[in-house]
Amino acid sequence: MRSIKSTLIITTFFIFFIQSSILAQELTGELKKWHKVTLSFEGPETSEQAEENPFLTYRLNVVFKHTPSGKSYQIPGYYATDGDAANSGAESGNIWRVHFSPDEIGEWTYNVDFHKGKWAAVRDSKKLKSGEFMDGLSGAFTIAPSDKSGRDFRGKGMLQYVGERYLKFQNGEYFLKCGSDAPENFLAYDKFDGNFQNDGHKDNLVKTWEAHLQDWKQGDPTWKNGKGKEIVGAINYLASKGMNAFSFLTMNIAGDDQNVFPYVDYETYDRFDSSKLDQWEIIFEHADKLGMFLHFKTLEHENQGLLDNGGTGLYTKLYFRELIARFGHHLALNWNLAEETGDWTENPPTFPIDVAERIRLAEYLSEIDPYNHHIVIHNGAWYDGLYGPNTKFTGASLQTNKEDFRNVHKSVLRILKESAEAGKIWAVACDEPGDAQHSLITDAEDPEHNDARKNGLWGAMMAGAWGTEWYFGYKHPHSDLTCQDYRSRDLFWDQGKICLDFFNNNQIPVWEMESNDALISSEGDYVLANKGETYVVYLKNGGESTLDLGSSEEEFNVSWYNPRTGGELQKGKTTTIKGPGKIQLGNPPSKKERTEDWVVLVKK
Repeated sequence: MRSIKSTLIITTFFIFFIQSSILAQELTGELKKWHKVTLSFEGPETSEQAEENPFLTYRLNVVFKHTPSGKSYQIPGYYATDGDAANSGAESGNIWRVHFSPDEIGEWTYNVDFHKGKWAAVRDSKKLKSGEFMDGLSGAFTIAPSDKSGRDFRGKGMLQYVGERYLKFQNGEYFLKCGSDAPENFLAYDKFDGNFQNDGHKDNLVKTWEAHLQDWKQGDPTWKNGKGKEIVGAINYLASKGMNAFSFLTMNIAGDDQNVFPYVDYETYDRFDSSKLDQWEIIFEHADKLGMFLHFKTLEHENQGLLDNGGTGLYTKLYFRELIARFGHHLALNWNLAEETGDWTENPPTFPIDVAERIRLAEYLSEIDPYNHHIVIHNGAWYDGLYGPNTKFTGASLQTNKEDFRNVHKSVLRILKESAEAGKIWAVACDEPGDAQHSLITDAEDPEHNDARKNGLWGAMMAGAWGTEWYFGYKHPHSDLTCQDYRSRDLFWDQGKICLDFFNNNQIPVWEMESNDALISSEGDYVLANKGETYVVYLKNGGESTLDLGSSEEEFNVSWYNPRTGGELQKGKTTTIKGPGKIQLGNPPSKKERTEDWVVLVKK
């Protein structure tokens, strides 16, 4: 009897232990390649305002390992209050969470590391104690192939810097972008949780995004019984126009807007607003499905030294760790370490980040980002000192300063040349073409957008940039701070799509091509060339020009593309040319538009 009773007790205890382990962790999400998989754990009961700060006192990491290949990722986790904060608004709870985007099919195992101690979240010390609860838990799951297609990034994989001018998805596709760089306070939306709407810091700049309520569709996400439709609609609108990128500041305390920050309030830098960040995630997850690249602008000139006086200290590390834990699983993004960075103004509001600290910040980000996302930075100070294989920067987020966009082309070329000479070519996007006062003004003021199209859009792409984003000047309606209606530039989004369509629909192998403007006879025009194979010529003012085919005696087909109206390739009177030497391309196909801008595709 005693033996049976002992066995029963042991068995009951074992079953209880197994059940407790199962109840203590939950795996959710579509178990498919490149999809968001979430592990939620029942950990210590605490709150955003707990005396023992949960955001600093605990460190949650989970190592995911792909059994067939041995590939592994260490993913940081975060405190998620009740696990449904986007809807509940909860500030307390016992749920801790990790997001992962598996990039292989088959079995993945995971092992949980949960530690506790002073500043544990940003320490690697082996002297930290176990946080108990889920520490040491392990498990496994199986990932199936992705079933997504089209624009949905979940059918393409992680967008990566691959040592070239262009970023590349894991499925082998290269990515060219066009989208909005403004408003920088995109996330200053009145339906997000938090007290920023009425905290006395530029509350007049808080947005409703009311103009885009019409763009929300049935089945699109919301929170708290229907909130979020307007900002979801704004992203829907950009995607419907063929755009594939948008940008936003994640922290502008001390900046121009002062309404966007991940914290519980304006003065606190080590406690995060869980419900607001969960609501941000709803927006970003929707963007992934629409094929919208996420440009995280993490700091700006005014607050580059706010957290740690320009250093990579406690608050800076905690800020970036939380961003990566919550949003690093997204498939197409870059981390922009600061807008207009450096010591270039007479009276900087916070201590500027010098070159050494910019490099250190990029190193820290690279250390904790398991996916090695593209790391960029704005120019305020130029990029000197940041190039080369010994830094973790992989590209530039270029800002220019001419109203007519005339220095976009040469600025892209300069960065590409300087980075290549330093030993690591950068991927360059022109994310603020134009100047601060004007840049991309409204359709009502300039329906044709000739300078923006010729010098900015095509100027960047023909230099070898991987994309553009568009800033709205502060002297105009619907500005970088006040815009709440992307339709204010509706006609220009058409032109951006026309540009992307040319390269994508005609399968232009830009990754094999180099800018070589010297090959065209007309001054100020652009050439992107893979000599002897393919040439793209941009003629700003149409007309006849000669293209230098060098020693090639091959025959090339000549087609024309209208960068103002798009459509199919067209034929002029000259349909083929043959080298060697400088050969006339002929006139554009439309007599009425011969002095307008045209694109000429010359290929074997």
